[in-house]
Amino acid sequence: MSAPVVDRAGPARDAVAHERWAEAYTLLHARDRHPDAALTADDLAALSDAAWWSGHLDESVAARLRAHSAQVAAGDHRGAGATAWWLHEEYAALGRPAVAAGWLHRAHHHLDGLPPCPEQSLLAWTEAEAATARGDGPAALAAAARTTRLAEDSGGPDLRALGRQAASAALLAQGRRAEGLALLDEAVRAAAAGELSSLFTGRLYDLALTACMEAADLGRAVAWTRIAREWCATADDGENPFRGVLRAHRAAVLDLLGAWTAAEDEALRACREVPIDRLESAAAAYCVAGDVQRRQGRPDEAARSYSHAYELGRLPQPGLALLRLAQGRAEAAAAGLRLALACRDAGHGPLVRARLLAASAEVALATGAVRDAADAAAELDVLAGDVPLLRALADTAAGAVALAEEPEAAPPVLRRALDGWLRLRVPYEAARVRMLIAAAARAAGDEKAARSELASARDAFERLGAGPDARRAAALPTAAPGA
Repeated sequence: MSAPVVDRAGPARDAVAHERWAEAYTLLHARDRHPDAALTADDLAALSDAAWWSGHLDESVAARLRAHSAQVAAGDHRGAGATAWWLHEEYAALGRPAVAAGWLHRAHHHLDGLPPCPEQSLLAWTEAEAATARGDGPAALAAAARTTRLAEDSGGPDLRALGRQAASAALLAQGRRAEGLALLDEAVRAAAAGELSSLFTGRLYDLALTACMEAADLGRAVAWTRIAREWCATADDGENPFRGVLRAHRAAVLDLLGAWTAAEDEALRACREVPIDRLESAAAAYCVAGDVQRRQGRPDEAARSYSHAYELGRLPQPGLALLRLAQGRAEAAAAGLRLALACRDAGHGPLVRARLLAASAEVALATGAVRDAADAAAELDVLAGDVPLLRALADTAAGAVALAEEPEAAPPVLRRALDGWLRLRVPYEAARVRMLIAAAARAAGDEKAARSELASARDAFERLGAGPDARRAAALPTAAPGA
């Protein structure tokens, strides 16, 4: 005789409704294993969600496949369409694009012939993202508008926020910065106010932080990483797949702000916490760790970090090129940067390309290729516009080129660059510009001003732990002019 069925459906559904995922997984998993208990399609979808939140990705996919079969058997095309879309997302995240494409086709099969319904906004969002990625602005905006319209007509706050994010991405890709960021503000506000489910809250924070860093909006990145960190701290005490992903974003922000010990710690913790369906976040975190290690004079550790990033599918540039330059391998550095700059189809945002161009100018100047450096600085100047972080990068590169070509023309540009970095509170780059200003002062015969700038730079480098730069700043006052 079989054991009596313990009815966990009620408590399990209550745990799902209140997003107590660890508890929901335990209850639904136990019920699913009982020979006399059968989970409904909704219960199977909930089990999939709970398994994903609890770190059981294989079980999540298996439960969602079963949910889809149950929905098809019941003739529930809306439910089956939504489940197929989620399977598309899961398989894409797991690096199985062919399977993911098949499930996206199945989602269209279920949903395309139906009257307007909120599930169709998921398909429209995917179309908007794909159009943005391939640079088709009109198609992206049309799909984003359809996402929003369907969400406004019949969807909830999750889908409305997703619609705003899609429209924001399309606008930012077209250079309509103010409009795009304003829409992104609305989506993040909904997440921060607790209006969204946990899944869409985490997803929105990730998408928003990616967007504002690609757009070089350091102010928003600082504010939003703080909000995301607070959300992670107050989320369910079980597994949270977004914790490592959002920690990787925080590491990148801390790196810019000069909190290098915390940045490296956050980056390495992110690498341990990121789930296997979000390995691109681990790759980004390894790049941050490598950048900190490189600037602190730890080349072997930096090389290992960059290697890990490359193994996970990311070109670790410009960090690897700057490591090669420091090792005296300027040609390898230049070749790596040329390859990275040629990858225009890799979804590079303005900040990524600006950093590559800035590093290209630096490497070219180190090898005496002043014309190449000037070309990189000129492209960076056009890209920067009036975006503060990009403008500081562009002014730094332009000032360095001027120092090589016409030293007397360099100080005003370098002073503008220094002011930009100080306003942004990015101490390492500010200290590097002070080194250039010192060189310009020495070229003009103002040894006192040069020593003052070098002392300020050395102090900043020492506070950051940038040993090689600090030693260089300390040695230059006694070096011959032009060294």
